[in-house]
Amino acid sequence: MNYGPNSLKRVSPAQAQTKPKHMLTLSKLLLINKLPPSNCQTTVTSSLPFSPIAMPIQLHTSTRLHHLPSHLLPRPPLLRSALLLPACRRPLLRREFCNHERFGVSNCTKRSSKNTVTVLVNAIDGQKTNEQHEKVKRAYPFHEIEPKWQHYWEENKTFRTPDEIDTSKPKFYVLDMFPYPSGAGLHVGHPLGYTATDILARFKRMQGFNVLHPMGWDAFGLPAEQYAIDTGTHPKITTLRNISRFRLQLKSLGFSYDWDREISTTEPDYYKWTQWIFLQLLKRGLAYQAEVPVNWCPALGTVLANEEVIDGVSERGGHPVIRKPMRQWMLRITAYADRLLEDLDDLDWPESIKEMQRNWIGRSEGAELDFVVINGNSQEEEKRITVYTTRPDTIFGATYLVLAPEHPFLSSLVSEAQSKHVEEYREHAFRKSDLERTELQKEKTGVFTGCYAKNPANGQAVPIWVADYVLGSYGTGAIMAVPAHDTRDFEFAMKYTIPISWVVRPDDSDCGNFEKPYSGEGSMINSSYSESGLDINGLPSKEAASRVIQWLEKSGNGKKKVNYKLRDWLFARQRYWGEPIPVIFLDDTGEGIPVPETELPLTLPELDDFTPTGTGEPPLAKADSWVITKDPLSGKPARRETNTMPQWAGSCWYYLRFMDPKNSSALVDKAQEQYWGPVDVYVGGAEHAVLHLLYARFWHKVLYDIDAVSTKEPFKCVINQGIILGEVQYTAFKDDEGNLISADSVDELAEYKQERIPEEKVMKSGDLFVLKDNPNIRLIARAHKMSKSRGNVINPDDVVFEYGADSLRLYEMFMGPLRDSKTWNTSGIDGVHRFLARSWRLVVGSASPTGSYLDGTVTVDEKPSIEQLRSLHRCIDKVTEEIEGTRFNTGISAMMEFINAAYKWDKLPRSIIEAFVLLLSPYAPHMAEELWSRLGHSNSLAYEPFPKADAAYLKESTVVLPVQINGKTRGTIQVEETCTEEEAFRLASFDTKLSKFLDGKSIRKRIYVQGKILNIVIDMPKKAKVAQQ
Repeated sequence: MNYGPNSLKRVSPAQAQTKPKHMLTLSKLLLINKLPPSNCQTTVTSSLPFSPIAMPIQLHTSTRLHHLPSHLLPRPPLLRSALLLPACRRPLLRREFCNHERFGVSNCTKRSSKNTVTVLVNAIDGQKTNEQHEKVKRAYPFHEIEPKWQHYWEENKTFRTPDEIDTSKPKFYVLDMFPYPSGAGLHVGHPLGYTATDILARFKRMQGFNVLHPMGWDAFGLPAEQYAIDTGTHPKITTLRNISRFRLQLKSLGFSYDWDREISTTEPDYYKWTQWIFLQLLKRGLAYQAEVPVNWCPALGTVLANEEVIDGVSERGGHPVIRKPMRQWMLRITAYADRLLEDLDDLDWPESIKEMQRNWIGRSEGAELDFVVINGNSQEEEKRITVYTTRPDTIFGATYLVLAPEHPFLSSLVSEAQSKHVEEYREHAFRKSDLERTELQKEKTGVFTGCYAKNPANGQAVPIWVADYVLGSYGTGAIMAVPAHDTRDFEFAMKYTIPISWVVRPDDSDCGNFEKPYSGEGSMINSSYSESGLDINGLPSKEAASRVIQWLEKSGNGKKKVNYKLRDWLFARQRYWGEPIPVIFLDDTGEGIPVPETELPLTLPELDDFTPTGTGEPPLAKADSWVITKDPLSGKPARRETNTMPQWAGSCWYYLRFMDPKNSSALVDKAQEQYWGPVDVYVGGAEHAVLHLLYARFWHKVLYDIDAVSTKEPFKCVINQGIILGEVQYTAFKDDEGNLISADSVDELAEYKQERIPEEKVMKSGDLFVLKDNPNIRLIARAHKMSKSRGNVINPDDVVFEYGADSLRLYEMFMGPLRDSKTWNTSGIDGVHRFLARSWRLVVGSASPTGSYLDGTVTVDEKPSIEQLRSLHRCIDKVTEEIEGTRFNTGISAMMEFINAAYKWDKLPRSIIEAFVLLLSPYAPHMAEELWSRLGHSNSLAYEPFPKADAAYLKESTVVLPVQINGKTRGTIQVEETCTEEEAFRLASFDTKLSKFLDGKSIRKRIYVQGKILNIVIDMPKKAKVAQQ
């Protein structure tokens, strides 16, 4: 299609404000296919949610909107590559953006053929217009194929899972950990897991499974609210805008989600059931309020989880965080600790993830024992300090006690002389997270309280210290320190000159050789005291521990105890953008009363001011008309709970809602849940190993106990995809004078200035990277996690624009094993892109000189050869096996081998190519659909039977045949299984090792067993026979 030479004109904002009579909305422009009158000129502007840029531009009336080249548009890439697409994609965009502002298109020029696009562009630079020529050459017409089939799938709801299904068929529920829709959109790391699940979903559909493959949004949370505070934009607007962008990006990659089941945690119809689950927890005593020390961030105005605090500041924003006691909602996850631990054994999860959960739950068996506090006159007081230990056998080695800085007894124990020092230490400790305090490598610090306690085993007075390596949330918040047999205690004792007493002797050592702490088991020494009646000398550690527990219980000094590291779940945030907690508090008594289930959902009020109050009161406290209410039963005045639920509340059960997303009367229909549950394959990052997966398991078990679900566990199989790191970056170092320093010439590179070196200036020297211009300068080569701050984020929109979605999908699967971390290399896409282009040309043929392709294919309706069938079925067998094993990279390799073999054939039988196209379809669905259509099929291949390998064609076509001369094996030859005697003898005659035995000899006879052996009997002179023997 040809257009006028003056392609793109800039018009002033004033001109753009003049609305001509033919002004069109986005929805109309994307749907029309008729041209406006030839004398009409249309001017419109852009103010789309994902682009703050207005684009006042003019469109010649002879230009159809859907032919406007996307690369003529300025950034951002999403606007450039997705807003103005071929006609087949228009309705999709209409649904995405039909309610947004009017937008503009420009007068443009475009000359195109099937695989070459030549564009004349007048670039907009704000000051002057320069004419540029851009030529885009494509290896195959993915720019036409992909929008076409995305539109087809959308219009025909190809991947919709019906509400009523044939339950006699097997089911396959494959789920991605649904994303938080951030303003940044996707980067190329996100599609890694999404592509893997899509391949599995497409594969299982073709195998005859009912497949559930949905997508939704974990959309509540701090980032949207913080953005609202910073900009004054309501978080709902930000969230909807971000969701629109994410949805469009995901659709552009051809993922076969059932979009009719799309959910968002921010929708009242969804969080109604999040609130309902909370009420069930409340009924069963699993939700309660308690005064607990929390990580309080004044700047963010909310409580943060330990994992959200790094080096004393918030992970988001780097704001200072302090520890302070606050009354908070808690969920009693500890009540399910044993079940959460025991049921891990039955799950098909990565062992590393299960081990992380075991460690987080941290079940241990030991004892609680009491140390009586001694006053300044060495007299016993009534106050007792209870400690928990997993090694009661070492009680005689306890030479001091340590209390956590938040221990409730601490203030009453401190002597007057030590009071100031202890208070300063506590304040410093409260600025640290639990993770920082318990880091093994950090230097141990503490302060003596000035007080002592009595060791119940030996009657000795031991000093009481306060130290931040002991947490108030673990055990009793106090420990008996045994420095001879614990590394942390030993380091602490050495630093502060506290006595050390060895009480365990290793079985292979003498007791007098101790210089370092020994934490293992052995025989007890120095462990007897007649006045207490406890004597465990000489006993093995385990027997001694049992004996001590018996003594503790008998003497009233303690008891056997099972303990957990797992703490109850802090379930409140002082934020606006979250699920309201459905509880009211009576004004007169303060009693908490649950909101009746019939009044759910309790929706968020509209607020203009989302800023934190700074006092700890949440922003919802500002909504007086919403907060002030009445008890529906008694009519008494009351106030609503103004805390909201944490972000991950909605993600604890969303997999259930996907089974029945429109149900207004139940969380999920029982029949639907019994058929679809549990999730068969759940794919996401390992960073969710503890929080999300553990909390989801907890909620699921509660729902199981109340008969809301039929399975004990939510996720049958969990797969953690690896991280895609940014492209390798090369760093050189310079001294203060600007001279380059080789990276291997100094020990501390941090002292030198860093300089990023472009890849074209780098070369590899052995295993190292050096400067091309100066090979003596070694560089540091490293790939980092993608982040905006490093500038190494790769936008998938750019990749799709240049190579197509199928190439991106294929490359991410071909980079390496799904579970491994990989380094992005944009140039690496060329390889898989060439493979797709070769596949296209193999089936369709090469482009004509004008750039166009045949409408059909170059296949023939002929019977395939044995060689072709063997090549195909080997490919079928390998691809099937590798998809089922999620080894997608080797499945792609098998298809590449097939294409290499097929290029050597004189003819392409249709039946062979059709089977290959079906194999390709889970990986590169757009191309496969197009090839399937060109092969003469009118329907999508999405539900065509996946090819099955025929074992008859998998056998090796050749065998190694032993060759004997006069009964003695002299060598082997490679022959076809069906090789004749004459052919076998001919091959043996030409073999260099065998021919020397046959040259010039008279053949008496040949004995041949097909595929087994060839024995050649020759006449030999008598002396030769002797020599041969």
